[in-house]
Amino acid sequence: MIFNLRDNSEKWDVVIVGGGASGLGAALESATRGFKTLLLEQNDFTKGTSSRSTKLVHGGVRYLAQGNISLVLEALRERGLMKQNAPHLVKDQSFIIPSYKWWVKPYYTLGLTAYDLMAGRLGLGRSLPYSLKKTLKCIPTLIKDKLRGGVVYHDGQFDDARYGINLCQTFVENGGTAINYMKVVGLNKTKGQISGVSAIDQETGEQFEINAKVVVNATGVFVDDIIKMDAPQSRDIVCVSQGVHLVLDKEFVPNDYAIMIPKTDDGRVLFAVPWHNKVVVGTTDVQKEIAELEPRALEEEIDFILETAGRFLTKKPQRSDVKSVFAGLRPLAAPTGEGKKTKEISRGHKIYTSDAGLVTVTGGKWTTYRQMGEETVDVASKVAALELKKSVTRHLALHGWKKNVDLNDPLYFYGSDAEKILDLARSSKELASCLSKDLGIIKAQVVWAVRNEMARTLEDFLSRRTRALLLDARESARIAPEVATIMAIELEQDEVWIQNQIEEYISLANNYVLN
Repeated sequence: MIFNLRDNSEKWDVVIVGGGASGLGAALESATRGFKTLLLEQNDFTKGTSSRSTKLVHGGVRYLAQGNISLVLEALRERGLMKQNAPHLVKDQSFIIPSYKWWVKPYYTLGLTAYDLMAGRLGLGRSLPYSLKKTLKCIPTLIKDKLRGGVVYHDGQFDDARYGINLCQTFVENGGTAINYMKVVGLNKTKGQISGVSAIDQETGEQFEINAKVVVNATGVFVDDIIKMDAPQSRDIVCVSQGVHLVLDKEFVPNDYAIMIPKTDDGRVLFAVPWHNKVVVGTTDVQKEIAELEPRALEEEIDFILETAGRFLTKKPQRSDVKSVFAGLRPLAAPTGEGKKTKEISRGHKIYTSDAGLVTVTGGKWTTYRQMGEETVDVASKVAALELKKSVTRHLALHGWKKNVDLNDPLYFYGSDAEKILDLARSSKELASCLSKDLGIIKAQVVWAVRNEMARTLEDFLSRRTRALLLDARESARIAPEVATIMAIELEQDEVWIQNQIEEYISLANNYVLN
């Protein structure tokens, strides 16, 4: 990829800054339209918000309650397309809303039936009221006192970082160039119009001057930093909100059903969703003043989730039950009116073009990434006077596409690549050996991640190529030294690199552990 960049001294059609959901979506959109496209990410792909979601591909039941019908319709359509385009990563998930008050069942059955109708042919199943007996059969760990049954509805569940990696691979297969650890440090202008970027390779310090017909700013919570490189006096267009999730053992919600609590004390919804043989519980909504690459959960957020979950589960989760705690920052399109709470700000996206031609996309959510990409490239095409071509991503299968994967197979999320990893494992007894039995990780996965998925650091592999850090932070720290040794051989690094990687990773993993 870096050779590609060095060899390409002539202009790129489109340079995209940011390798999260919106940047990757726009990059794939651009490359599949035949534009010469470069994507630069200052850290690792999906390092920020895009690897820290609630793992849901959803139309947004909450947005329906807020009356945001257009966003719900868009998200329901995109949810269906994500499942069609990456069936190895997106699966149907049944949710149950427990009913402890008489009106809950009729109220939500009615609302969710409207939700189903809006999904049309791309629906995942009918919403239905469930009896007490049926509800407890689905979720035996619910508190029985005053429980009247529940309402079942259907949404999607996925692996966000893995989806991002497959998006990136699909982008490259369509002629794109993507580089992680390449930080954009400046915007270059010709006659007052943006004509490219200055970027620094974070590994070597090498600086690149890159010419582009149009630059797209898709840096999530950091979009204002790039906007200020263009126009230092600009007002902030992003409002940052933090969401925290706790990961618990499967015993807390033992079956394949998820729980959705529609109204918590802070007015948000709380989910408990099965994921990789664990349960993700969240989320919170706390406004943050500054955007950070590695946000930390606040004590009150942790207490809030534990306390709220404990009100509905027979075994109340304690701090000692938490396998990992992770925080993500949402880039919400800042409202123009004053005093809006972050949970009330629309999850819709916005696209801005500056006087100098910088195209910025902000807001939105994982489910609508493709639509955001399509609209962003439409705008970028006009700015760069490129040929306006039709989008082809709506029915574009992503790298790894495989129908009917076995969710009990620890390699299922690789889709069609799983067989290639197994071939690697068969080629050497050493590579077939297990790194973590609990997390189902073998050594061949490390080699695969370095050779085929651009994993450059220990964190890349343990947090995003596999999800070890989020599933069990202590276990991920335990296998870190062995992973670092394998990576060092592949990356031709020395003992000093190994030690630095281990120290950095252990320090990071400690932030995901509750003491």
